[in-house]
Amino acid sequence: MTIQPTQPTPPTQSAGARGGPRPDLDLRCYLVTSGTGRRTVEVAAAAASAGAGVVQVRAKEATAAELLELVLAVAEAVRAARPSTRVLVDDRADVAAVARLRGAAVHGVHLGQDDLPVTDARELLGPEAIIGLTTGTLELVRAAEGVRDQVDYLGAGPFRRTPTKDSGRPPLGVEGYLPLVAASSLPIVAIGDVTPADAAALARTGVAGVAVVRAVMGAPDPQAVVAEVLAGLAVS
Repeated sequence: MTIQPTQPTPPTQSAGARGGPRPDLDLRCYLVTSGTGRRTVEVAAAAASAGAGVVQVRAKEATAAELLELVLAVAEAVRAARPSTRVLVDDRADVAAVARLRGAAVHGVHLGQDDLPVTDARELLGPEAIIGLTTGTLELVRAAEGVRDQVDYLGAGPFRRTPTKDSGRPPLGVEGYLPLVAASSLPIVAIGDVTPADAAALARTGVAGVAVVRAVMGAPDPQAVVAEVLAGLAVS
């Protein structure tokens, strides 16, 4: 099944104090990869070609060298498939920095609460890099307001419990996003076992997009899943 690429539209939520919404950041369908093999690279490229605005390369068990190799391969494939899709590295600002030094189309990092402080990652990657930060409670969202001039978006979850990552936080469900969106000046991406069927309901809470992992990485037709996510967000 071949699906034509869709054109990104700006997030509906303000990007805060760093000059308003970034025109190069479409958070609606945000793919978080799994695995480290060739299929990971191929699915990332397929998702980008179908309109995923962000591909985050996540391989928590990989060494730094292994992660760098994977990031370079994904970045090359995604750029060939759809240059406007942004490629981010999970957790490792150092790996993102090295990939950028090598000229790869790597646009930034997504940080967890235990990773480098946002201000240090910003110093390392520069003002043009995209930096995301994991949250998921009202306390964490309010704390992120303290670095809103350094962060481009927040990830918030889990939406529901997921075997791919145990954050220790209780699931938010659809209703749990309403107070988080209200408390944040930054765009929020919902994550945590999100499926295409959840997209419309989540979009109505005001989130800028949804992150998908297994729904795309395990799909026989990743492009079709991305298209379904984008369609769900469009009718919210």
